Amino acid sequence: MNTSFDILPIEKWFEPFLEKPVIIAGPCSAESEAQVLSTAHEISKNKKVSIFRSGIWKPRTRPKSFEGVGEKGLAWLQKVKKETGLLTATEVATPKHIELCIKNEIDVLWIGARTCSNPFSVQELANAAEGADLAIFIKNPINPDLELWIGAIERFAAKGIKKIGAIHRGFFPFEKTPFRNIPKWEIFIELKRRFPNLPILNDPSHISGSKKYIKEISQKALDLAADGLMIETHFNPEQALSDKEQQIKPKELSDLLSKLTFRKSDIQSIDFTNQLEQFREQIDSIDLQMLELLSQRMKIVENIGKYKCENDVTILQLRRWEKIISSRMETGKNLGLSEEFILKLLQLVHKESIQKQVEIMKNDNFNKSKIKIY
Repeated sequence: MNTSFDILPIEKWFEPFLEKPVIIAGPCSAESEAQVLSTAHEISKNKKVSIFRSGIWKPRTRPKSFEGVGEKGLAWLQKVKKETGLLTATEVATPKHIELCIKNEIDVLWIGARTCSNPFSVQELANAAEGADLAIFIKNPINPDLELWIGAIERFAAKGIKKIGAIHRGFFPFEKTPFRNIPKWEIFIELKRRFPNLPILNDPSHISGSKKYIKEISQKALDLAADGLMIETHFNPEQALSDKEQQIKPKELSDLLSKLTFRKSDIQSIDFTNQLEQFREQIDSIDLQMLELLSQRMKIVENIGKYKCENDVTILQLRRWEKIISSRMETGKNLGLSEEFILKLLQLVHKESIQKQVEIMKNDNFNKSKIKIY
């Protein structure tokens, strides 16, 4: 995304101004007018919530699942806005959806994970949104592809959409995890690093897949300077027609928001800034020393590679690798480091060491036909 695109701060999207962190809440799906209005009225009692969300069209995996009530649900969202004063939000997946939302004065639209994964669909939606005064969030794609996510954001920004943001809802896990979708916080952080002015919300409901993890995910997102949260809330989640396990009741939402710690993202105190800067200088110094030591290590690795090559010895020496893991793990644990971190660090360094020795073997013409790399 070109950083020259004019993205409006989320606080200025609407009048009166939104307050950060922005809280969006509401049911996964609009199921009936009574369900939507009952939930909205309960949610509106909490002044931290500014936007009511509800899925009108639901892209489901199986065709016989509940796929939303369709266009008639937009009238229910209009009533929500009129009766509660909450702004309204829903998911769109086709240009026709955008057209109907504009007609029914829906305030916020979001592009779902499945749709975001298809650049053709995203471009059609961006074309349909051009010229409209819309607020649009783009959820991350199903797979952890940061460039694909950024590309979807670019397509809307290129059409002049100024009220544009992202929603981090996690990524489909191929392995079994406690969560429905793995957060992969490093992708969230990298998006913020590249585009610090882009509003990014977190969707703890879809990451969790179960309401028991929502607080944990919400707090971590806020601690990482998320601009807000989108939390699925239903007045009777046990009877919900979709995603009942991850929806909470309005009372539970209020309890959750009251227990979260909302930290300051702007540093104003001079004393605090000075102390923080001292800590950061210490980290900078240690990081430089780490890089210097790694550079020295890799030079020794190159010498080892040359020596192995001269003596027709394979690169991988399993006993040595096992000894390294065992001794470093023990030392690291004694220093207060987690086993998972130590193992990942050792594997990363070992991978680079192997690669350097591979290059040495390749470049040695005399031994090229003799060396087998395992």
